Amino acid sequence: MEGKKLQEAYEYMEEPRHKNLRDAMKQTLAYDPKKDYASWKKELRQKFMELSGLDMIEAAAECEAKLEIEYTEKREGYTETRFTFQSEEGYRVPCFLLIPEGEKEKYPVAITLQGHSTGFHNSVGQMKYPCDLDYHPRGQFGVQAVKRGFATLCIEQRGMGERQPRATEAACYRSCTYTAMQALQMGRTILAERVWDVHKAIDLLSKAFPVCDTDKVLITGNSGGGTASFYSACYDERIKLCAPSCAFCPYGPSILDMYHCSCNYIPSAYRYFDMQDLAALIAPRHLSVISGVKDNIFPITGVREGYATVEEIYKKEGASDACSLTVTPREHWWCEDIVWGEIARVTEKLGW
Repeated sequence: MEGKKLQEAYEYMEEPRHKNLRDAMKQTLAYDPKKDYASWKKELRQKFMELSGLDMIEAAAECEAKLEIEYTEKREGYTETRFTFQSEEGYRVPCFLLIPEGEKEKYPVAITLQGHSTGFHNSVGQMKYPCDLDYHPRGQFGVQAVKRGFATLCIEQRGMGERQPRATEAACYRSCTYTAMQALQMGRTILAERVWDVHKAIDLLSKAFPVCDTDKVLITGNSGGGTASFYSACYDERIKLCAPSCAFCPYGPSILDMYHCSCNYIPSAYRYFDMQDLAALIAPRHLSVISGVKDNIFPITGVREGYATVEEIYKKEGASDACSLTVTPREHWWCEDIVWGEIARVTEKLGW
């Protein structure tokens, strides 16, 4: 469910004690221009790694990718390869790689992530279920990217689509709560697991697909895809442009003010930092925030408030021109032309 439909499905009543705690809480790692910036940024990254569980995942023994290509087929203007690889021992990640037709030796890479849709098949224009009809062609993120000249990687996120338990029994039920709560019980987060899959996928592209220029990587997605895009860029510095759509907002007016999927949460994060503070882990690389003026689960008032801190951080980094906020006229909605227009503006400036 998205936007208004999601809100209508639940009656919200915040626990009074939680509200009191939240109002009184002082985030110890919030951006403060009076702090030593380099030391703060280092401490912020360490806390992000710890609370998300990325430090635990990173510390685990490295595993072989064990790439398995399922097929390569020609499409109109590009080729489509479906493959899987191993990101953790015994765990395989399904992917599509779309390569434009042409004579270039290398293409810049666009990683596209679906949110709570029925799965990443939507990104490549496939429709598996009746409800997919409502999402096409708007949700064809991968097709949109490859037709704009990018080698495009579409990843099925953990807990979604083919990686959602019992997905075939309820194809249009889009919750990843079960998988997310399993991760939490083991000291991890599904968010960190999704970030790790992106990280290892970039490793794989650099080694197994030389047509992909992994010195020129952008990541984008809508809603849960935008969220994973943001946190992936916080972790992996090879991502030169992050363009999250309908996902960036301070925790207070978004995931603490209303019901959201559990994949948005990092345990104890609000004691230390907010989403806008983590922009320091992306800066001075490019961050293009895209938000809907009518988005009622990531409200624009909160977005603007958080983005003001992003601007301060980027100014501190000497990179004021590397961040932007684009507001669409829609609700919680992927606006294809606006998203790719902003990406084109930045990649042209980068010389891609």
